[in-house]
Parts: sequence; structure tokens; C-alpha cells
Amino acid sequence: MAITAGMVKELREMTGAGMMDCKKALSATDGDMDKAVEFLREKGLAGAEKKAGRIAAEGIVMLNVSEDGKKAVAVEVNAETDFVAKNDEFQGFVEAVANQVVDSEAADLDAFMAEPWEADTTKTVKDALIEKVAVIGENMNIRRFEKIVTDGCVVDYIHGGGRIGVLIEAEADVVNDEIKKCLKNVAMQVAAMSPKYVSREEVSQDYLDHEKEILLAQAKKENPEKPENIIEKMIIGRLNKELKEICLLDQVYVKAEDGKQSVAQYVAQVAKENGAKITVKKFVRFETGEGIEKKEENFAEEVAKQMAQ
Repeated sequence: MAITAGMVKELREMTGAGMMDCKKALSATDGDMDKAVEFLREKGLAGAEKKAGRIAAEGIVMLNVSEDGKKAVAVEVNAETDFVAKNDEFQGFVEAVANQVVDSEAADLDAFMAEPWEADTTKTVKDALIEKVAVIGENMNIRRFEKIVTDGCVVDYIHGGGRIGVLIEAEADVVNDEIKKCLKNVAMQVAAMSPKYVSREEVSQDYLDHEKEILLAQAKKENPEKPENIIEKMIIGRLNKELKEICLLDQVYVKAEDGKQSVAQYVAQVAKENGAKITVKKFVRFETGEGIEKKEENFAEEVAKQMAQ
């Protein structure tokens, strides 16, 4: 019996298995849809889509920096449990994803998922993910990636075995071990303090105006008797304090011995000591599962349900 594209599509939608696996299953069962489903189930390739509804908020962030330090990627891939996130097979898959992102021309995740999978170009990246879901037995998700290509240099930092990953892009006319150590320390600062911007120059006027409105309302409520000019000074002070917290270069450097030196001052100090010019241009900070609403499980309730069944 001739296996049509429509049949392959139907089986894929029913099982969530990869396109080529669906084609093989239909060929092996002479086009019998029910038998093809059984074939895929026996091979452990069916059911991946059913797992897709389960929340995948664990996982790892993986970084990949080229040897010359001119190209780097950060990738986050999620799974349902921390146990699977530590699994060698899962981590091997994430590494393969990171390696492919380095070479990829994809501008977004949808384009990347549609690319041929480098390890087997008969499949797409999405097909490879679905197959891995079937093998590992948990929902998995390639959540995001970001790429840096620069004429300067990139330094990376991984915290907690992949819980947080940071890339720092900088322009430096001297790149030696001391400069790299400095940028690594800056990456650790980003991991620890989670700034939103590199410097105040990146902060939009809309953001500043919005924050001023909030601070003005707070100040008037707390100090109803104070004149407008005093409240205005209070707002400026509070806004500056906030900017020191959210702008990387304004933050107090966490390793500062005096507890006062800013990140900008620390970078300037290292630059001076090495006769260099260093400009921090950009950072990428991925934290596993950030922004994903995790389902709260009642373990005792879950066991009781299973016993009842």
C-alpha cells in the first residue's frame, strides 16, 4: 500500500512521534493506522504530545563560546524534574542543541525548530525533541536561545551546574588572563545580582517616567505635608537608588573590599592596571525556569489518589 503524506501527518498528530518514525511505522504495518500506533508505542515513540501538557520548569542552561571568544550562545532547555535535568542523556541533548545554535542562522525559536537536526538531517529539531521526550519519558521544551557575535570578546559563567548561565560581551584592546578574570567576575555579578541593564544609557525614558509616577505617589502618601520641591528631590534620590540596583555598572561590586566600589570602578581599575580600555557592551542572563509558573504538588494527596486507583 502506498504511504501518503496525509497518512504520515495523521499518525504524527495522533502520536506525537517524528515524521520519519511515522513513515516507517506505516510502511511496517502496510498502512494500518491502528497497528502503526501500536508499532510506535512498542518502540517507545508514541505519546510525546500527551506529555506536552505537563509543566517543564526544571532543566539546564548551557553556554557555548567559540575558541576565539568571538561567538557565543546561551540555551535553556526544560524538563519536568531536576532528576531528569541531571541525566546524561538529557544533558547530551542540550549540548547538541547548543552546538547547533552556534552554527544556526535562525533568527527565532520557530525557525530553529524547523531546521534539519544536525545529528540526523532527515529530522527537524522539533522531531528530535519529540523523540527525546518519548525516550526520557518527561515533557521537554527548548525554551529560548540567544547568540552573541562580536569583534570584541565574550566570557561565560555557569552557576549551580546550569541553574544560571551568563554571557558577557566586552570591547577590550587587551585580552589577557587578568582581563578575562575581570569579565568573569562581572559575569558572576550578573548571576548574583540580576541587573536589568548594563548602564543608565540603556534605560528608556518611558521606564523612568513610569517609575517617577510610582515614586511620586509613594512620596506624597508618606509625606503629605512636605512641599513639592522637597518631594521632587526625594523622588530623584529614590530613582537614583533604584538605578544603582538595576544597572550593572552602577551596582556595588559584590567582591569590593570596601563595600563601596561600583562595577564600573572595578572594571576601570583592572583596565588601568593592564594598560587597557574595557567597555562592557552586553550581558545575557538565563535562569532555569524563570517566569514559568510551577505546579504545586501535594505529594500525600498524589499517593492517596494512586492507592485509590
